[in-house]
Amino acid sequence: MRKWIYGGVLLSMMCWVGLPLRAQHIEPGTTPNRTQKLLMERGYGMFIHFGMNTFLQEEWSDGKASPDTYNPTRLDSGQWVRVAKEAGFRYVLLVTKHHDGFCMWDSRYTDYDVMASPVKVDVVKAVSDACRKYGLKFAVYYSLWDRYEPSYRDTDFCKYIDFMINQLEELFTNYGDICELWFDGAWDKPADDWQFRRLYDKVKEWQPTCAVGINNAIMREEKVDAGGFGMAMPDEMIEGNTMYTRYFPMDFRLADPKIAHKKDCKQVVYKGESYYMPFEHTICLSKRWNWFQKNTPMEVRDLDELEELFYWCTDNGNTLVVNVPPDERGLIRENEADAIIELGRRIGLKRGKPLPRNGEFISLDAPVEATSVWENHPDYTADKAVDGGPTTRWASGILTPELVITLDPSKPFNKVTIFEYQDEQRGADYFTSTRVNRIERYTIDIWKDGAWECIYISDTPMGDCKVIRFPREYRSEKIRLNVLSARDYPSIYEFNVMYKK
Repeated sequence: MRKWIYGGVLLSMMCWVGLPLRAQHIEPGTTPNRTQKLLMERGYGMFIHFGMNTFLQEEWSDGKASPDTYNPTRLDSGQWVRVAKEAGFRYVLLVTKHHDGFCMWDSRYTDYDVMASPVKVDVVKAVSDACRKYGLKFAVYYSLWDRYEPSYRDTDFCKYIDFMINQLEELFTNYGDICELWFDGAWDKPADDWQFRRLYDKVKEWQPTCAVGINNAIMREEKVDAGGFGMAMPDEMIEGNTMYTRYFPMDFRLADPKIAHKKDCKQVVYKGESYYMPFEHTICLSKRWNWFQKNTPMEVRDLDELEELFYWCTDNGNTLVVNVPPDERGLIRENEADAIIELGRRIGLKRGKPLPRNGEFISLDAPVEATSVWENHPDYTADKAVDGGPTTRWASGILTPELVITLDPSKPFNKVTIFEYQDEQRGADYFTSTRVNRIERYTIDIWKDGAWECIYISDTPMGDCKVIRFPREYRSEKIRLNVLSARDYPSIYEFNVMYKK
């Protein structure tokens, strides 16, 4: 039997509730407000996807699985938070309800939650309590799209909005401080159906400085939104490109698992007004796009790649959450715990201290030329390799091209990072994927005394991110990537020349 009957006294069926004066409401502007400053100061969080999908081996399930499916054998939410603390994370972002509608807390308003399962542990309470114990902030993910809840399919969608507000009230009044709310799944309905003003105002009433974000909100043009996935990519959100939000109000931007431009612009337009909104990145610890843990252990990203992604994503006033999902036992696997802890130690994360920064980029927007461009297409020109955009790329039309970047010879450098484009093979579920690199052998050369001199050579694949650290400083007016062999036409997202103290 359902735990709640519509029309109860806990919530009026009205579709508008006023905002208390104490709430931190986003306003037009070009600088961060207090809520956004707190978000930016936190900077680095651990994303935890755990629930029905963990046991179904799926990323998105349909809400039809029995609650008995959820059955962790060694559930230990404290272990998750201990790993987060040791890894240097500042907050934990927990999936409280995914698209299947299964709730990870004891909700009065549904019979599809952990209390109907064999393991009747309120995971939201366990994680929030552990966060307080270990000194981390607590944040929640909540799916707007609900494939189980009957009111979601009611002709009067306001009934489902009421249902959500009841559930959000449970989360925001029963589990202590919540620093962030991560909404997902809005693409399933037109923007106006969601009544985001009402949802936002209620959250701010309960917790005034909670930062609210809505996934895939930013659009290239202002128009009446009818739903779907037609959002702008984060590296389009730069100075000179006017971006619009289809969902409003919110405090920060989301577009998982995309990476923002090095010159990310924080301004987003809604109904003629421009608002400051930082960007929160979301990436998977595993090499594959894998939010919920699977039966078979997966390789984690190389530490070099994780380190460079950390620096990139936490730069420029933006933030990063890394998904570290528990397995069917209810534990984070040791290989993944070790990897994320080692990352924190390598970077030098310290509690109470600002997040470390990368070196100075001396090749950003530098003059550059290549011996080949794929079909002379303007989307693949050499400048794309130094433009600061992680999804734009230079592509060659031959197997052994050269990419030459002109540098300021007065500026030293001691580090090069290369993000190589790789061929992606997606699994049957679309989400899981493997990547195969192209470049097999190459050199890094500098122009010295009127000739090229090799300072690095490799015959191993670049991988997702190649980091070359030199033991001493170099200065040169030119640096060259010289591809000696490749299995397919080489392509580079970003070639970064840096000075790291």
